[in-house]
Amino acid sequence: MAETKLWYLENFSMLKILSKKEIEEIDRMAIMRSMPRNKVIYFPEDSSNTVFLLKKGRVKISRISESGKEIILAILGPGEVFGELSITGQATREEIAEATEDAVICSVSLENFQRMMEISPKFNLQVTKLIGFRLKKVQSRLEGLIFKTAEQRVRAFIKELAEEHGREIAQNPEERVVKLQLTHDEIAKLSATSRQTVTSVLNELERQEILTYDRSRIYIKKYSQL
Repeated sequence: MAETKLWYLENFSMLKILSKKEIEEIDRMAIMRSMPRNKVIYFPEDSSNTVFLLKKGRVKISRISESGKEIILAILGPGEVFGELSITGQATREEIAEATEDAVICSVSLENFQRMMEISPKFNLQVTKLIGFRLKKVQSRLEGLIFKTAEQRVRAFIKELAEEHGREIAQNPEERVVKLQLTHDEIAKLSATSRQTVTSVLNELERQEILTYDRSRIYIKKYSQL
């Protein structure tokens, strides 16, 4: 691997507020690993004693209901943190983290991560904001289940993808490309709908020329109409 662990950490958005010395300290604490596609990083009931930094690839966070149904909570990309609920006192994991693409992750023990939060108030604030943001997303999804139709939930999810993972085309806010490998079934699990509903909504959005979709990307032509 050509890039060093320190290189990855220095280019990690959440750590850019830290000094060179603080990043070097995390470099000494962190363990960098490559994860092949479909590799499970942790399971429910695993000890919640590590925080992970995703540097390359995609990671899916999901839960399995009592009936055996998968509920996808998030698809994370490079520069994102996961496993952060360990700092709230969570003793064991409640979800599954799985690499959906070949990935590179850095793992930091809970003890060392908390030490960095104590050393750097700015870093502490970033972590607190992250947890708040994730909780707000969960609340928004719950509200969507109550107040939105299935079609509206699919549209809202695509808009959320565009905001978080999209790239503007030629500085045109109406055109965005989201490069994520998502099946209709995965979109359904992320928007709490059925695969049939997702297929119907995407076909209608393509018919209206609002977007085009394939397994590797979503090309949004008219963002404001989602």
